Amino acid sequence: MRIAFIGLGNMGGGMAANLAKAGHEVHAFDLSEAALAKAEERGCSRAADAASAVEGAEAVVTMLPAGKHVAEVYRSAVFGKAPTSAILLDCSTIDVATARAVEEEARAAGYEMVDAPVSGGIAAAEGGTLTFMVGGSDAGFERARPILDKMGKAVIHAGGSGSGQAAKIVNNMLLGVTMAGTCEAFVLAQKLGLDPQVFFDISSKASGQSWSMTSYCPVPGVGPETPADRGYDGGFAAQLMLKDLTLAMEAAQAAGAYTPMGGEAAELYQRFVERGGGPKDFSALIKMIDDSWTPPAGSN
Repeated sequence: MRIAFIGLGNMGGGMAANLAKAGHEVHAFDLSEAALAKAEERGCSRAADAASAVEGAEAVVTMLPAGKHVAEVYRSAVFGKAPTSAILLDCSTIDVATARAVEEEARAAGYEMVDAPVSGGIAAAEGGTLTFMVGGSDAGFERARPILDKMGKAVIHAGGSGSGQAAKIVNNMLLGVTMAGTCEAFVLAQKLGLDPQVFFDISSKASGQSWSMTSYCPVPGVGPETPADRGYDGGFAAQLMLKDLTLAMEAAQAAGAYTPMGGEAAELYQRFVERGGGPKDFSALIKMIDDSWTPPAGSN
C-alpha cells in the first residue's frame, strides 16, 4: 500500500519505519531535515512537502503536535490533494472538538477518516507495540485497522468521530492522577520510616496497587526498570502529560463534568513543568513532591 506519513517526531518516526518494514511504500514528510534523513535510512521515501506526500496515496497517516497543526495540514495539504479513495488516519493527541471538526470536513470532502491516538510511548512506537484508540465509523475502522495493526499490539474501536481522542485524554487523566498519588504515597512512606522496596512489596499486592506502582514505579531501584532508573530520562515527558491533562480539563469543562482530581494533577504538573521538569519523564514529579528537585538554570 502507498502510505503518506506526515509528522516524524519521537513517535511518528518509529511508526513510519514500522510501516515501511511491513512492506508498505511510505512517502514521509516532516519539517525537520534530521527526521526526514532518519526516515529515509529506515526505508521511507522523502517527500518535498505534505501535499507531495499525499499524491496517489491509498492512506494518509498524521502524527502532529496539536489540534491547530492537524487542522492546518488537512485543510492545506490533504483535502483536495489526496485521492478521495484514501483512508485518513490522524494519530495525534488533540482536543476532541478539533478532531470532530476535521473529520466532519473530511466527510464533506468525500473522505473516510478516523482519529486514532496512541498509548505506549517512544519504545512502543519503535517496537510496533502501541495501543490505538480509534474513533470513526465502523467502515472507517475496518479500513484503518490493517494499517494500525502494523504499528501496534492493540487496536480498539472506541466509538464514533472523536471517540479515540476522548478515550486517550480520559485514560491519561487517570494515569496522571494515579502517578501523582503514587509519588505522594512513596514520599509519605519514606518519611514514616518505611523502606521503599518493602512498601512496594506490600502495596503492589494490596489494594493500593496500580499500573503506576507495579509497572512504572517512580522510585529508582524498586520494581521493574523504569525511567526512574535512568535519571527520569526517556519515557513520557512531563510536558506531554501536562498537555493531555490540559486537554482533559478543557473537555471536562465543555462537557460539564466535575473532575477535581484531574484538576489537581494538572496543577501539579503545571508547577513541575514551570520549574524546568518538562523534558523529564512524568514520574519525576516525585522529585518535586519530596522537595529534591533542582530546577535548571533559567526556570522558575
